[in-house]
Amino acid sequence: MTLILDAGALIAIDRGSRDIAVVLKRERLSGRVPKTHGAIIGQAWRGDARQVLLARLISSLEVAPLDEQLGRRAGALLARARTNDVVDAALVLLASDGDEIFTSDVRDIQVLCEAAGLSVDIIRA
Repeated sequence: MTLILDAGALIAIDRGSRDIAVVLKRERLSGRVPKTHGAIIGQAWRGDARQVLLARLISSLEVAPLDEQLGRRAGALLARARTNDVVDAALVLLASDGDEIFTSDVRDIQVLCEAAGLSVDIIRA
């Protein structure tokens, strides 16, 4: 199982959410590394010196590039799902069956997971 984080989860950490901090601690203790992609970081990062918690989190993540290959796969998923958020589609494509996706966009992620044929736990961040 891998924990996949969207911008809502990163923003929650930035705001000091204890709920997501507990989940991230569980991941660290189990030796698992949460995932996201670069565009998700761009949605949450503002370069503010007050983003210490977020900076610490980012340094501990596996960050996939949103490159041509992932972009094409995301576009194809958007066509199947009949939606249009490439950042969310690319995030869903990082997941495998049994993973957890922490998101503030539960419905959008659910639609994309269904179109991708993924069985994941979608948790509101």
